[in-house]
Amino acid sequence: MSMDITSAYNSYLAAAQTKDNAASSKIEKTISSDLSAASDEELMSVCKEFEAYFIEQIFKGMKNTVAKSEESSGSTATLVDYFEDGLYQQYAKDASSQGEYGLAQMLYEQMKRNYDL
Repeated sequence: MSMDITSAYNSYLAAAQTKDNAASSKIEKTISSDLSAASDEELMSVCKEFEAYFIEQIFKGMKNTVAKSEESSGSTATLVDYFEDGLYQQYAKDASSQGEYGLAQMLYEQMKRNYDL
Protein backbone atom coordinates (compact mmCIF):
# COMPACT_ATOMS: atom_id res chain seq x y z
CA MET A 1 0.00 0.00 0.00
CA SER A 2 1.68 3.18 -1.14
CA MET A 3 0.81 6.54 0.34
CA ASP A 4 1.73 9.78 -1.36
CA ILE A 5 2.57 12.94 0.58
CA THR A 6 -0.84 14.51 -0.06
CA SER A 7 -2.77 11.61 1.43
CA ALA A 8 -0.31 11.48 4.34
CA TYR A 9 -0.84 15.20 4.89
CA ASN A 10 -4.62 14.80 4.75
CA SER A 11 -4.41 12.00 7.30
CA TYR A 12 -2.27 14.23 9.49
CA LEU A 13 -4.77 17.10 9.20
CA ALA A 14 -7.58 14.82 10.31
CA ALA A 15 -5.48 13.63 13.26
CA ALA A 16 -4.41 17.18 14.11
CA GLN A 17 -8.02 18.36 14.06
CA THR A 18 -8.92 15.54 16.42
CA LYS A 19 -5.90 16.39 18.58
CA ASP A 20 -6.81 20.10 18.59
CA ASN A 21 -10.38 19.26 19.56
CA ALA A 22 -9.05 16.94 22.25
CA ALA A 23 -6.74 19.67 23.57
CA SER A 24 -9.53 22.23 23.73
CA SER A 25 -11.84 19.63 25.30
CA LYS A 26 -9.18 18.83 27.90
CA ILE A 27 -8.77 22.51 28.74
CA GLU A 28 -12.53 23.00 28.88
CA LYS A 29 -12.98 19.94 31.10
CA THR A 30 -10.18 21.01 33.44
CA ILE A 31 -11.44 24.56 33.77
CA SER A 32 -15.05 23.53 34.28
CA SER A 33 -14.14 20.91 36.89
CA ASP A 34 -14.43 21.59 40.61
CA LEU A 35 -11.11 23.17 41.53
CA SER A 36 -12.13 24.22 45.03
CA ALA A 37 -9.99 21.47 46.59
CA ALA A 38 -7.02 22.02 44.26
CA SER A 39 -3.64 22.91 45.68
CA ASP A 40 -1.91 26.13 44.67
CA GLU A 41 0.41 24.17 42.36
CA GLU A 42 -2.49 22.40 40.63
CA LEU A 43 -4.34 25.68 40.20
CA MET A 44 -1.30 27.41 38.72
CA SER A 45 -0.68 24.41 36.45
CA VAL A 46 -4.20 24.69 35.05
CA CYS A 47 -3.72 28.41 34.51
CA LYS A 48 -0.37 27.88 32.74
CA GLU A 49 -1.94 25.18 30.56
CA PHE A 50 -4.71 27.57 29.53
CA GLU A 51 -2.19 30.34 28.88
CA ALA A 52 -0.19 28.04 26.59
CA TYR A 53 -3.34 27.04 24.70
CA PHE A 54 -4.32 30.70 24.34
CA ILE A 55 -0.86 31.64 23.02
CA GLU A 56 -1.01 28.73 20.58
CA GLN A 57 -4.30 30.03 19.19
CA ILE A 58 -2.75 33.49 18.82
CA PHE A 59 0.20 32.03 16.90
CA LYS A 60 -2.15 30.13 14.59
CA GLY A 61 -4.21 33.27 14.05
CA MET A 62 -1.08 35.24 13.22
CA LYS A 63 -0.04 32.57 10.73
CA ASN A 64 -3.38 32.91 8.97
CA THR A 65 -2.80 36.62 8.39
CA VAL A 66 0.29 35.95 6.26
CA ALA A 67 -0.47 35.60 2.58
CA LYS A 68 0.89 32.46 0.98
CA SER A 69 3.14 33.00 -2.00
CA GLU A 70 3.01 30.97 -5.17
CA GLU A 71 6.31 29.38 -4.19
CA SER A 72 4.71 27.96 -1.07
CA SER A 73 2.60 25.50 -3.00
CA GLY A 74 4.09 22.13 -3.57
CA SER A 75 5.57 19.22 -1.73
CA THR A 76 7.89 21.37 0.38
CA ALA A 77 5.01 23.52 1.59
CA THR A 78 3.02 20.39 2.34
CA LEU A 79 5.84 19.08 4.51
CA VAL A 80 6.10 22.41 6.32
CA ASP A 81 2.37 22.42 6.98
CA TYR A 82 2.63 18.85 8.21
CA PHE A 83 4.83 19.80 11.16
CA GLU A 84 3.61 23.34 11.72
CA ASP A 85 0.93 22.60 14.32
CA GLY A 86 3.34 20.73 16.56
CA LEU A 87 5.82 23.56 16.23
CA TYR A 88 3.22 26.12 17.30
CA GLN A 89 2.24 23.98 20.28
CA GLN A 90 5.85 23.76 21.40
CA TYR A 91 6.41 27.49 20.86
CA ALA A 92 3.32 28.22 22.95
CA LYS A 93 4.45 25.93 25.78
CA ASP A 94 7.90 27.50 25.75
CA ALA A 95 6.52 31.03 25.61
CA SER A 96 4.15 30.34 28.48
CA SER A 97 6.80 28.77 30.68
CA GLN A 98 9.50 31.36 29.94
CA GLY A 99 7.48 34.52 29.43
CA GLU A 100 5.75 36.75 31.87
CA TYR A 101 2.54 37.41 29.98
CA GLY A 102 0.55 37.58 33.18
CA LEU A 103 -2.51 35.74 31.91
CA ALA A 104 -1.84 32.65 34.04
CA GLN A 105 -1.17 34.80 37.10
CA MET A 106 -4.39 36.80 36.59
CA LEU A 107 -6.41 33.61 36.14
CA TYR A 108 -4.79 32.13 39.23
CA GLU A 109 -5.65 35.16 41.37
CA GLN A 110 -9.21 35.25 40.04
CA MET A 111 -9.70 31.55 40.75
CA LYS A 112 -8.29 31.99 44.26
CA ARG A 113 -10.84 34.77 44.88
CA ASN A 114 -13.71 32.78 43.38
CA TYR A 115 -12.95 29.68 45.42
CA ASP A 116 -11.98 31.59 48.59
CA LEU A 117 -8.67 29.76 48.81
